[in-house]
Amino acid sequence: MMKYGIFDVMGPIMIGPSSSHTAGAVKIANTALYIAGEGFTKVEFVLYGSFAKTYKGHGTDKALLAGIMGFLPDDERIRDSFEIAEKNGIHYEFRIEGGHTIHANTVKIILSYEDGSVSEIIGASIGGGNIVITNINGIEIEFNSKYPTILLKYKEQLGIIAKISSYLSEHNYSIAGIETTKEEDSVTMVIDLYDELSEEAEREIENMEGFIYAKYVQGYRRGIKCISRPKK
Repeated sequence: MMKYGIFDVMGPIMIGPSSSHTAGAVKIANTALYIAGEGFTKVEFVLYGSFAKTYKGHGTDKALLAGIMGFLPDDERIRDSFEIAEKNGIHYEFRIEGGHTIHANTVKIILSYEDGSVSEIIGASIGGGNIVITNINGIEIEFNSKYPTILLKYKEQLGIIAKISSYLSEHNYSIAGIETTKEEDSVTMVIDLYDELSEEAEREIENMEGFIYAKYVQGYRRGIKCISRPKK
């Protein structure tokens, strides 16, 4: 069960009208950008549940587009995100899908790149501007983007958790939580930290042997977005 503090109940500093449909949508898209990386040639937003029914009236479409351009929930430019996207030549599409989802306010963000690669991130806005990322490229995970987070994927093998845990301990980083998800012969690991990684630590983890994928995503704390460093 997720726990909420006073800042979660009060909600974020944001451009309205809705913390779930606006601030949450910005955060989901912003987090997707830092997971997948910049330089995309097209973005598709597939909307489910309440997002699909009310996305125009509540400004969810503007919020998602703003987030994928790197805007934060309190950015005045959210209101003009369509015009800004057009000006910058960003190709985007909104689609509505039926079907059951765990969370009512769910969106799948599909980012296409010039080299032919595609990234898919699914996230949900769960109230008060809080979000949860539930799937990255077909792998079911769960992280809320509140904490600085390390995302790792590797072929199943012994010693990987001990390896990364030892590195973080030796460099005085405290772990808030670790979750692993197994899919066939690969494992995805999500590590939440209490403290932000230094640029040196980020580079060293990214270059460690044994990982298919390594990504560091700084989080939103008390409604304030830490500046992330996206990698291709």
